[in-house]
Amino acid sequence: MERIPRQKYTKEFREQAVRLMLEQDLTTPEAPRRLAMSDKTLANWVFRARRGQLATLGESRRPVTELEAEVSRLKRELTKARMERDILKKAAYFAKAQLPGTH
Repeated sequence: MERIPRQKYTKEFREQAVRLMLEQDLTTPEAPRRLAMSDKTLANWVFRARRGQLATLGESRRPVTELEAEVSRLKRELTKARMERDILKKAAYFAKAQLPGTH
Protein backbone atom coordinates (compact mmCIF):
# COMPACT_ATOMS: atom_id res chain seq x y z
CA MET A 1 0.00 0.00 0.00
CA GLU A 2 1.40 3.36 -1.01
CA ARG A 3 1.73 6.13 1.55
CA ILE A 4 0.24 9.52 0.89
CA PRO A 5 2.94 12.17 0.71
CA ARG A 6 3.14 14.51 3.64
CA GLN A 7 1.58 17.90 3.08
CA LYS A 8 3.58 21.03 3.77
CA TYR A 9 1.48 23.95 4.88
CA THR A 10 2.66 27.53 5.14
CA LYS A 11 2.53 29.41 8.41
CA GLU A 12 -0.12 31.75 6.97
CA PHE A 13 -2.33 28.83 5.90
CA ARG A 14 -2.15 27.29 9.38
CA GLU A 15 -3.12 30.58 11.00
CA GLN A 16 -6.02 31.15 8.60
CA ALA A 17 -7.29 27.59 9.06
CA VAL A 18 -7.29 27.95 12.86
CA ARG A 19 -8.98 31.35 12.58
CA LEU A 20 -11.63 29.90 10.27
CA MET A 21 -12.44 27.15 12.73
CA LEU A 22 -12.44 29.32 15.84
CA GLU A 23 -14.08 32.50 14.55
CA GLN A 24 -16.78 30.87 12.45
CA ASP A 25 -17.54 28.19 15.03
CA LEU A 26 -17.23 25.39 12.50
CA THR A 27 -17.28 21.81 13.68
CA THR A 28 -14.11 19.75 13.53
CA PRO A 29 -15.25 17.60 10.58
CA GLU A 30 -16.71 20.55 8.64
CA ALA A 31 -13.71 22.92 8.68
CA PRO A 32 -11.13 20.38 7.45
CA ARG A 33 -13.55 19.24 4.73
CA ARG A 34 -13.79 22.82 3.47
CA LEU A 35 -10.00 23.10 3.46
CA ALA A 36 -9.45 19.62 1.98
CA MET A 37 -7.20 18.49 4.81
CA SER A 38 -7.05 15.97 7.64
CA ASP A 39 -9.32 16.38 10.68
CA LYS A 40 -6.49 15.41 13.01
CA THR A 41 -4.07 17.96 11.53
CA LEU A 42 -6.46 20.86 12.03
CA ALA A 43 -7.38 19.65 15.52
CA ASN A 44 -3.66 19.63 16.41
CA TRP A 45 -3.25 23.17 15.07
CA VAL A 46 -6.21 24.44 17.09
CA PHE A 47 -4.86 22.74 20.21
CA ARG A 48 -1.44 24.34 19.70
CA ALA A 49 -2.97 27.74 18.93
CA ARG A 50 -4.90 27.71 22.19
CA ARG A 51 -1.64 26.97 24.02
CA GLY A 52 0.21 29.68 22.05
CA GLN A 53 2.47 27.21 20.23
CA LEU A 54 1.19 27.45 16.67
CA ALA A 55 3.94 29.85 15.56
CA THR A 56 6.68 27.41 16.59
CA LEU A 57 5.17 24.45 14.73
CA GLY A 58 7.67 22.81 12.38
CA GLU A 59 10.73 24.67 13.65
CA SER A 60 12.11 21.61 15.42
CA ARG A 61 12.49 19.64 12.20
CA ARG A 62 16.01 19.39 10.95
CA PRO A 63 16.63 20.13 7.28
CA VAL A 64 16.83 17.18 4.91
CA THR A 65 20.29 16.58 3.50
CA GLU A 66 20.90 16.15 -0.21
CA LEU A 67 21.73 12.49 0.33
CA GLU A 68 18.50 11.85 2.26
CA ALA A 69 16.49 13.56 -0.49
CA GLU A 70 18.16 11.37 -3.11
CA VAL A 71 17.45 8.20 -1.10
CA SER A 72 13.82 9.24 -0.75
CA ARG A 73 13.53 9.91 -4.48
CA LEU A 74 15.09 6.55 -5.31
CA LYS A 75 12.73 4.72 -2.94
CA ARG A 76 9.73 6.34 -4.62
CA GLU A 77 11.13 5.40 -8.03
CA LEU A 78 11.72 1.80 -6.93
CA THR A 79 8.19 1.52 -5.54
CA LYS A 80 6.77 2.77 -8.82
CA ALA A 81 8.91 0.34 -10.84
CA ARG A 82 7.80 -2.59 -8.66
CA MET A 83 4.14 -1.65 -9.10
CA GLU A 84 4.58 -1.44 -12.87
CA ARG A 85 6.37 -4.81 -12.89
CA ASP A 86 3.56 -6.43 -10.91
CA ILE A 87 0.93 -5.00 -13.26
CA LEU A 88 2.82 -6.33 -16.28
CA LYS A 89 3.13 -9.79 -14.67
CA LYS A 90 -0.61 -9.90 -14.05
CA ALA A 91 -1.38 -8.67 -17.56
CA ALA A 92 0.87 -11.35 -19.06
CA TYR A 93 -0.77 -14.03 -16.91
CA PHE A 94 -4.27 -13.02 -17.99
CA ALA A 95 -3.24 -12.60 -21.62
CA LYS A 96 -1.79 -16.11 -21.60
CA ALA A 97 -4.97 -17.48 -20.05
CA GLN A 98 -7.02 -15.94 -22.87
CA LEU A 99 -5.02 -17.63 -25.65
CA PRO A 100 -6.80 -20.61 -27.20
CA GLY A 101 -5.23 -24.00 -26.47
CA THR A 102 -3.51 -22.94 -23.20
CA HIS A 103 -4.61 -24.11 -19.81
